[in-house]
Amino acid sequence: MGGPDRTGRLVWLAPTLATLAVVLTGIDHAQPWRDELATWSAASRSPGELVRLAGTIDAATSPYYLFMHAWVAVFGDSVTALRLPATLAMAATAGLTALLGQRLLGARAGLLAGLLLAVLPGTSRYGQEARPYALATFLAVLATLLLVEAAARPRWTRWAGYAAAVAALGLTHLVALTLLAAHAVAVLAGRRTGPPNRPLRWALALLPTVLLLTPLVLLAREQRSRQLGWVATARPDDLAALAGGVAQSGVVGGVLVGLAALGAARLGRRALLAGLAVLLPVLLLFAAGLAVPLWVPRYLVFVVPFACLLAGAALATVPLPPALAVVALAGLLGLPDQAALRRTHEWPRSATVDYRGAARIVADGQRPGDAVVYSPRQSWLFLDLGLAYHLGDRRPRDVLVTEDQARRGDLWAAECAHPAGCLAGAERVWLVVAGRRDDPLAAVAGPKGDALRADYTVVRVWPRPGLTVALLTR
Repeated sequence: MGGPDRTGRLVWLAPTLATLAVVLTGIDHAQPWRDELATWSAASRSPGELVRLAGTIDAATSPYYLFMHAWVAVFGDSVTALRLPATLAMAATAGLTALLGQRLLGARAGLLAGLLLAVLPGTSRYGQEARPYALATFLAVLATLLLVEAAARPRWTRWAGYAAAVAALGLTHLVALTLLAAHAVAVLAGRRTGPPNRPLRWALALLPTVLLLTPLVLLAREQRSRQLGWVATARPDDLAALAGGVAQSGVVGGVLVGLAALGAARLGRRALLAGLAVLLPVLLLFAAGLAVPLWVPRYLVFVVPFACLLAGAALATVPLPPALAVVALAGLLGLPDQAALRRTHEWPRSATVDYRGAARIVADGQRPGDAVVYSPRQSWLFLDLGLAYHLGDRRPRDVLVTEDQARRGDLWAAECAHPAGCLAGAERVWLVVAGRRDDPLAAVAGPKGDALRADYTVVRVWPRPGLTVALLTR
């Protein structure tokens, strides 16, 4: 009995540890990018301020922000601390993927699926990001595994566990609920071989999710134009680019799709659940994205483990050593992308914004009484949050702010209507503008720019990737 037991543990333990080792490597090398800065800003607020934020923008992400608020209160807000929940979730996802594969396709297919997931650049990318995608991926696989167990051995405790996992999935990432379409087809397809009341039990298990998430869905729908105003409607070629986007590597994404197609062809009907768990969320989001701006590839990261299951089934047809060699080859092909994502999390990577470098310039040169001005303020670049994260209480006085993000219940602060009056008394101003600017003063629009140009001259300019820092004196 010892041998089989050890083999069973190896199926999930090896992918879990491999993923943990890969994702922890260089976890703090890339500085937090703008989405992670939004997470930090929200997590740093009180629960009451988070409720106010949810009523203004980002309601769909508010449960995750509340979780991160509690996490930061215990573990702090260092880069590693902010990203560690995603790392642990991705490691657990690899283990659960292996268990699901073992349950559906056999131990070897499960082991290979979990190990393949571990070496994907996308696993490191989203396992090193303080955003909800890794948690949603974990909950998607967990919910699917619990559904398989509840369908095979129906008990109310198993259906209750499934119901809790689905509710948590929706609270973490509303788009991930498209996975339920695959669950529905799988449940209906299994009516002939299972208990006749299985579809009813499945539907009843979804009731808590419907009751819990309906208010959140309605609120998020009202905020869609503000939250997703930067997203374009979907185009046919977006589907072709999806694999490279979620895998964070065009080459590795192509390998994954090829192996998954081979696995689906080999499995036939047994590929139903895993195959639909990939195809239906993709097609549903794409169809919705044709009508409204909603298509964002990273929203579909949760389908990757199911593609790995199909790929694991293909690899399981050959002896273990060559199968492991293919997994290792996929890892080697992804090494350039693994290295790149540890330099920056921006996508495309040419859009990197060096908040840390700008903060270092200001920290090295500031004097007591200095002020700081940002342009543009109402931007998804979050220039102010970038400096605030890296400088903390050491940052210069944000002289134009009349109401900060927390009090305003927003991701952006409000500035005074008469900048010239608010700048009075500031002898030196640090100006941080978006983009590389030879003349940063000329890049500041409106009354703010007029006030700065009227009363200040540029002493020195420091161009950094994605932004420019300038020191102005009156």
